[in-house]
Amino acid sequence: MYTGLLHLHNLLRYVIVILLILAVVKSFIGWFGKKEYTAADNKISLFLLISAHLQLLIGLALYFIGGHHNAWQNVAETMKSDVTRFWSVEHIASMIIGIAIITLGRIMAKKGKSDNAKHRRQAIYFVLAMVLIFSSIPWPFSAVARPWF
Repeated sequence: MYTGLLHLHNLLRYVIVILLILAVVKSFIGWFGKKEYTAADNKISLFLLISAHLQLLIGLALYFIGGHHNAWQNVAETMKSDVTRFWSVEHIASMIIGIAIITLGRIMAKKGKSDNAKHRRQAIYFVLAMVLIFSSIPWPFSAVARPWF
């Protein structure tokens, strides 16, 4: 079960990366191009939100099934190991905060009074989320690496 969830979690990261890049690009085009906030813009942010929350649920299951939560029993040892610290603290904290920012970005965009305000708010929040999420993905070239697939 753990391996299947891990593969699903790994695959879903690409869905989120693609949707996040697409949402950011469309938001900036809409913001600076003074374009209308369309149903397509809304759907992209909705699919991003759903995918991110699904990823969070799978990640939390992996966190507890995989035993990463046990690292808190000896915090001093956890913080000494780069790998254990990354998986037990840095990865999960950054992802939770990033997903919370995506959620806030969608909420704030929906509350925007004008189309330009909706695009602007969404662009700002989604860029912040993208920085956090991209910095915490275990890319194959990072110190704590995972394969592409």
